[in-house]
Amino acid sequence: MTTGGVALITGAGSGIGREIARALLAEGYRVALAGRRADALAETADGHPSALAVPADVADPAQVERLFDAVRQEWGRLDLLVNNAGTFGPAGAVDEVSYADWRRTVDTNLTGAFLCAQHAVRMMKEQRPRGGRIINNGSIAAHAPRPGSVAYTATKHAITGLTKSISLDGRAHDIACGQIDIGNAATEMTAGIATGARQPDGRVVAEPTFDAAHVARAVLYMASLPLEANVQFLTVMATKMPFLGRG
Repeated sequence: MTTGGVALITGAGSGIGREIARALLAEGYRVALAGRRADALAETADGHPSALAVPADVADPAQVERLFDAVRQEWGRLDLLVNNAGTFGPAGAVDEVSYADWRRTVDTNLTGAFLCAQHAVRMMKEQRPRGGRIINNGSIAAHAPRPGSVAYTATKHAITGLTKSISLDGRAHDIACGQIDIGNAATEMTAGIATGARQPDGRVVAEPTFDAAHVARAVLYMASLPLEANVQFLTVMATKMPFLGRG
């Protein structure tokens, strides 16, 4: 779509979400920033007149409803949803992860993306002109797990199914849905990877990272397409990270 549309970014208070939000604002989008910490959202917005900070936990259905109500009241439509909010969740093998930790990871990474997509699709079907685009943040873990990442990996594999289903169901309503799979973007959340990440053979090895601004540029490209075209899946990663051949 062309610039000047309305976008909503979850997990916009830091890291990749912040980079995407600022890139969209620089391109002329009006951007709703969602995240759990109001102070972090304000830092992302940095006083930009086209930014709307809406504190919200995507795992809470009532807060998600209020988030989309705020976007509707402010701008009356939604052209782009970037489902970016997520957590690594607990480290441990399947027999070591507690139900509570599993549930928190699923609620944030998967249910949160579902709830936001549900509200976005409803808006996109009703608005005129109708339609829009949803971009889900998958992960390299949507393809291959790290050791001890059962909750995170399961949710990211599920995001791929969610992406495909939204893409299929949205066709009749001019709603496109794609997925960006990111490997080792340098953020606070991934800082440990640069110092040492456990490998399948048990070694702990520092892995290459790359500037998260490149992720934002990739999202801008995906969002720039007309609705009759879609990037279904895009992988952006540190060139030398151990992904191909992992394990």
